Amino acid sequence: MKIIIIGGVAGGATAAARLRRMDEKAEIILLEKGKYISYANCGLPYYIGGEIAEREKLFLQTPEAFSLRYRIDVRVNNEVIFIDRAKKTVSVRMASEDIYQEKYDKLIISTGAVPMLLNMPGINLDGVFILRNINDTDKIKEYVTRHLVRKAIIIGGGFIGLEMADNLQQMGAQVSIVELSNQVLTPMDFSMASLVHQHLMAKGVNLYLEQEVTSCERFDKGLKVNTRSGISLNTDLVILSVGVKPETTLARTAGIELGTTGGIKVNSYLQTSDESIYAIGDVIEYPNPLTGLPWIDPLAGPANRQGRIVADNVLGASIPYEGSIGTAIAGIFGITVASTGLPGKQLYKLDIPYLSATVHPFSHATYYPGATMMSIKITFCPETGKLYGAQIVGQDGVDKRIDEFALAIKRGCTIYDLTELEQAYAPPYSSAKDPVAIAAYVAQNILTGKMKPVYWREFRDVHIKSEFLLDVRTPAEFATGSLPNAVNIPLDELRDRICELPRDKAIDVFCIVGLRGYLAYRILTLNGFERVRNLVGGLKIYKAATAPIIIREIG
Repeated sequence: MKIIIIGGVAGGATAAARLRRMDEKAEIILLEKGKYISYANCGLPYYIGGEIAEREKLFLQTPEAFSLRYRIDVRVNNEVIFIDRAKKTVSVRMASEDIYQEKYDKLIISTGAVPMLLNMPGINLDGVFILRNINDTDKIKEYVTRHLVRKAIIIGGGFIGLEMADNLQQMGAQVSIVELSNQVLTPMDFSMASLVHQHLMAKGVNLYLEQEVTSCERFDKGLKVNTRSGISLNTDLVILSVGVKPETTLARTAGIELGTTGGIKVNSYLQTSDESIYAIGDVIEYPNPLTGLPWIDPLAGPANRQGRIVADNVLGASIPYEGSIGTAIAGIFGITVASTGLPGKQLYKLDIPYLSATVHPFSHATYYPGATMMSIKITFCPETGKLYGAQIVGQDGVDKRIDEFALAIKRGCTIYDLTELEQAYAPPYSSAKDPVAIAAYVAQNILTGKMKPVYWREFRDVHIKSEFLLDVRTPAEFATGSLPNAVNIPLDELRDRICELPRDKAIDVFCIVGLRGYLAYRILTLNGFERVRNLVGGLKIYKAATAPIIIREIG
């Protein structure tokens, strides 16, 4: 059997290696239009910033080493320009511009995605870059080495954009982020992204949210970025990071069916509308396991898994791909941000009923040195408790918790199942009640009616008109600032002062993270108070979500 793979990064290289491990006699040709295969795409920002010092560390395999180990015909600088499905051939253009044809029995398309470009003047100016591959990286690295970059603008506030901002700031640049949405990290809920906003501002990053960039222009010795609202920003460097789209040119020209999202439509075995052609990675659309709706998930983990599955299926197996739920993580200015599954905003958009719980546990036992707080939000079904999604902002231990949530979501677990997870415990690593369990317990309290929640948006809109606002923090905390018209009765005094509370009014209780508010809620309801709610996530979430974005003057 002769198998041709188009694209040698991530999924393509994985498929090639798996094919050889499963079949020593198959003829395998890997065609890559660039100079490199199997490189660490996700590591590019860290190389630019100097966190990864050696460029060679980005290359997991060289074409020569890969070819030698797996006896695969690896051809770099060979771009497939046409697929003839009737003849089962591909036309390939070499670096010399010569074109040749190659026959195949089975074809795997792994052409990935291309950056979305803004249709604006100045996009091709020197100093304006995108970051997608090694060539882009080399250009940016060379530019920041040659030029003194005192100011940098990132257009787009996604994971890669924020990682790039972090690395540029480590190089000494004052960084601004310009984002079309009202938040960075649009896969996350606004309340969780607002925690990131607070952190970015504390680190000296300027956020220009809800701003559409209309042009870049040369200004003095640098550049100027202009927005539709009239804001103009001077800078030395611009990085475009507004997302990617599937590279489907070959498939579209060949008449292979595309899906509603613009990616190549594949069946559960990653087979296209042509039974001899398969597709994997960023170029495909596939149903989301939670919604059943087609979507594109341009992440390295799913691409590599698809590469392994498609190799077996090309050789005759029938292994279904289960789909991806979009698990992502990034280190940003000293914190870790992660998400998986469906956030509340997406559930709302899809008209799927849901509840949520937000908690702020510590990464490990507080009596052991170095414990840091993390914020966790989970979404779940209000009827069955089925887990829909999870988001975490913190420092230590975020990665292992998001992976637990991701596995639970993919296995269809409920919040009740989360309470039964058995996590390893020792003081340096966790608490006896792990953060995952704490989130699940709070969700269970909400779902079973042991606590009636009030969420930050509703609280923002009604707290001024609330009949009675009860702040159960300490007097010292209350003195630092509270909400208008709030009455302070510390939790530990509540039972003795319960007669001070009106039984004929609705009471909204709050504290800093929600725990003391919950305890106060239980005291009040068990003493006959019927209209009580507790602010989910406490003032930590409320203040972050309602705080203004402050722009710092750049000298």
